[in-house]
Amino acid sequence: MNSQYNILVLNQISTLGLELFPKESYKVAKEVSAPDAILVRSHDMHSMTIPESVRAIGRAGAGTNNIPVPAMTQRGVPVFNAPGANANAVKELVLAGMLLAARNIVPAIQFVASQVAEKDDKKLAKIMEDGKKDFAGIELPNHTLGIIGLGKIGSLVADTAIKLGMNVLGYDPEITVDAAWSLPSQVKKANSIAEVLRASHFITVHVPLVEATRNLIGAKNLELVQKGTVLLNFSRDEIVDAKAVVAALDSGKLQYYVTDFPAVALAGHAKVIALPHLGASTGEAEDNSAVMVVQQVRDYLENGNVQNAVNFPNVVMSREAPYRIAIANANVPNMVGQISGALAAAKLNIHNMLNRSKGDLAYTLVDVDSPVSDALMDDLRKVSGVLAVRYLPGV
Repeated sequence: MNSQYNILVLNQISTLGLELFPKESYKVAKEVSAPDAILVRSHDMHSMTIPESVRAIGRAGAGTNNIPVPAMTQRGVPVFNAPGANANAVKELVLAGMLLAARNIVPAIQFVASQVAEKDDKKLAKIMEDGKKDFAGIELPNHTLGIIGLGKIGSLVADTAIKLGMNVLGYDPEITVDAAWSLPSQVKKANSIAEVLRASHFITVHVPLVEATRNLIGAKNLELVQKGTVLLNFSRDEIVDAKAVVAALDSGKLQYYVTDFPAVALAGHAKVIALPHLGASTGEAEDNSAVMVVQQVRDYLENGNVQNAVNFPNVVMSREAPYRIAIANANVPNMVGQISGALAAAKLNIHNMLNRSKGDLAYTLVDVDSPVSDALMDDLRKVSGVLAVRYLPGV
């Protein structure tokens, strides 16, 4: 095992997570030479030179848009994130957004604030009584909440909405088995986004930003919504077309747009409730994200195990032999055969092996019964298609 790991920290990361790095074997700082791993939250890594020494990147949060993931994949570097660590924080903010819209709370607060010059309590009380009718709202029970994206956040939102007496309609064509198991049985399955838009009084979006989800909600499908619908976006700004939302608000198709992503096109609109990206801004969420990502980065550096990397398959293998090799390679035929052949030529007995693939990349862990020579490591690195090789002898 490497006697000293250097961890470069680019943002303020919760100390609850950083303290999980043992001081005797890890140096954690905002300036380190030859870092083995980088921890990041919001720092834009696209414009920085990432040292060749880096073996892993950990994002203390869910999104990885600020990290050059394809470039790291080509180098055989996993990019870890913390899916679900901030799910409760986002769920609570979605609930707050629904309540703000349902009860017209923001314009009501603004109305009260506009009377700040009134000095007579009796007159003020009459103004309030006369004016409150303009802010009458609705209650959530028996209204339908449409959820697009049923991962950890979507599932928690669904569960909360059901407990509040709402009907829930969900759509997610790529739902995982784990997510399906955690989804409340009362959630009705929709067969398309169009079905969700047509049937819902409130619509919330919880999908990652990829090319296929850019402007997922736009002018064409906003025509499908019921008049007076509330749209919530606590996922990513570019998933919803801001200009199309303004048009839908002006036409009355949308009653409110509640978003965690302010945009120039939305600025000043009376029916927009925009927050400054508060989704994961709780102490609990920051702690949870830091703890999760530090544990994942440590397990990778020390044991080669991969969990929750956006560009690597999940590969976790318990140690049953003292000498381990970790190999990242292009997902092409005969790679496992070439790796096994190199080990056989070096007269090493394979005690255990696990290989998994994800897209164009594959990852292999091999435990052998004897020490691994530098010559064998060089031979493995020379195999066409191999991106990164590490030797991880046990303690």
